[in-house]
Amino acid sequence: MPSSVKRAANAPAKPNDLGAHFMPFTAQRQFKGKPRMIVSAKGMYCTSDDGRQILDASAGMWCMNAGHCHPKIVAAIQKQAADLDYAPNFSYGHPVAFQAASRLCAEMPGDIDHVFFSNSGSEAVDTAIKIAIAYQRARGKGTKTKIIGRERGYHGVNIAGISVGGLGYNRKVFSAALMPGVDHIPHTHNLEKQAFSKLQPEWGAHLADELENRILLHDAETIAAVIIEPVAGSTGVLVPPKGYLEKIRAICTKHDILLIFDEVITAWGRLGKATAAEYFNIMPDIITSAKGINGGTVPMGATFIRKGIYDAFMQGGEYGVEFMHGYTYSGHPLACAAALATLEVYKEEKLFENAAELEKKWSDALHTLKGAPHVIDIRAIGLMGAVELDPGTRNPPQEMSRAMETFDKLFFDEGIMMRFTGNVMAMSPPLIVNENQIDEIVTKLGKTLKTVK
Repeated sequence: MPSSVKRAANAPAKPNDLGAHFMPFTAQRQFKGKPRMIVSAKGMYCTSDDGRQILDASAGMWCMNAGHCHPKIVAAIQKQAADLDYAPNFSYGHPVAFQAASRLCAEMPGDIDHVFFSNSGSEAVDTAIKIAIAYQRARGKGTKTKIIGRERGYHGVNIAGISVGGLGYNRKVFSAALMPGVDHIPHTHNLEKQAFSKLQPEWGAHLADELENRILLHDAETIAAVIIEPVAGSTGVLVPPKGYLEKIRAICTKHDILLIFDEVITAWGRLGKATAAEYFNIMPDIITSAKGINGGTVPMGATFIRKGIYDAFMQGGEYGVEFMHGYTYSGHPLACAAALATLEVYKEEKLFENAAELEKKWSDALHTLKGAPHVIDIRAIGLMGAVELDPGTRNPPQEMSRAMETFDKLFFDEGIMMRFTGNVMAMSPPLIVNENQIDEIVTKLGKTLKTVK
């Protein structure tokens, strides 16, 4: 190694130095000047580096559905690491991946009976897009290559995901690298018509008709798939209007276009069911998943597909690779073991049922904040919630937004972890949450809003 790049012998790396870590989706300089540091966690609570108990109102990042450090899941990961730490899945296999695939597919609706493993929601989306395009070609529809996404859609941060996604601030720096053959339909949120709706808004089903216009523009024979989040999560919990998803499904069926539900957030109990497809009684062709699939304990993504899609690939010679795609860590033994244990926890502790039972309590509690300072809308479904704030005259990133100030004060002053996105306070507590903890989350958010100028 050239001496110019060697670390000086008397200058060891500092384990408590914050400088080396280039953090994701973070205001680096603000954080490193006033860190929000978590050192341990258990159940509904995290512990900060100064010893405070922090109530987790966001399930980490929508993912810790069974709570933190569940002993059954921890034990499964530990045992798997001792038995088999890694095995390749390219032309090899290991039993835990096949067991996880069977058990997870059993929770899917209809004839969804195959799953392709990856490591994140972003990779699950990339996989879904590649499957959709390859499937159309496999069945002799090679002109069907375009993907229709939605404004304000979030489908991860890989190039395909930000291309079909509709969040401008995620796309603008990378515009030269975006995937071609993509268009978008409008999002469903309208403050004037929908503000403070309980569960699904009454207004907005007609917005699905814009998909017909996109199909007319491009021709159905060029469109492989439509991808949407049943509930748009990362953009601020946008709940679909009544009848909207039904119309999207009907239009896709009419024009022989695949429908992909991005359920990275909504699957695995977030709406009180295994999937949002089941909650809304809508059958997509592909479902992407991650986060709650194994309680956020080991990175894992999954792309679930209907039987007919899988069967279309199983043509031609027996020794040909049917789908040229995969990841080194696809179906990782630890991730699969965690998924199997997490499914058992969901069943044994009836966590999906708990989420379903608390949906009304959760929604009613959040709606008590109507009239609180700066609040211009409240949205809730399942155990997802959003309180949208008037941004005022603040001008991020030059100064702290109201939402970021609220987020910061909740952590340091009230012992609450909560996400913010734009001007929205976004919440998704672990499915183990109880009524007293819901009241604490809402009370402390209301208290904090009174201190924000």
